[in-house]
Amino acid sequence: MASKILIVEDDSDIVELLTYNLREAGFETEAVFNGADALERAVEEQPDLIILDLMLPEVDGFEVCRLLKQDTQTADIPIIMLTAKAEEIDRVIGLQLGADDYVTKPFSQREFVLRVRAVLRRTTAEQTLSPANQLEISGLTIDIDRHQVFNEKGEIELTATEFKMLALFAGAPGRVFSRSVLMDSIWGQDYYGVDRTVDTHISRLRRKLGRFGERIETVHGVGYRFKK
Repeated sequence: MASKILIVEDDSDIVELLTYNLREAGFETEAVFNGADALERAVEEQPDLIILDLMLPEVDGFEVCRLLKQDTQTADIPIIMLTAKAEEIDRVIGLQLGADDYVTKPFSQREFVLRVRAVLRRTTAEQTLSPANQLEISGLTIDIDRHQVFNEKGEIELTATEFKMLALFAGAPGRVFSRSVLMDSIWGQDYYGVDRTVDTHISRLRRKLGRFGERIETVHGVGYRFKK
């Protein structure tokens, strides 16, 4: 069954170009032209992936992303931001809000389709970290099947990418993961990213985990490991 992709873009020419190339690649597509419609359609249609422009009428793309990631109905839908905003701060904000990839305009259609495939592949891949349904680590419970994390106070809200990163660490405590290994394991080998992408997600994951965040140790010059 073809993956459903929701295109959120107010430029009709870009919508037409994306629609053509994605359908040629075997995907189903639907388009909306403002942020308000994007929020409504994401809940109604539950697409497999959202392509999100940032400079949108009514509700801008950053706010759309924030609201989607806060809603339990849409939090696990991967988002690729596609925008003319090329500043590093915009990329960092987008990733901090939970975007799975960030692509600037102008862009290569062929490369973009590869990025779409990479994001879909890593978000639909089966968990192979452990045969157990849950990982228990000194007061932190990681439910692999339900993609939920709990501490003594209740559930910790994580994005799909953050959850995969934590599950990878917790499934192999003490192992040092280099940034390149983390990028390949979490984002896929077709992902064209930079080391800062990993660092940004690590920083956000540590903050959400609170005192448990200290268990994610930096191994200077190498990468990161999880202390059990």
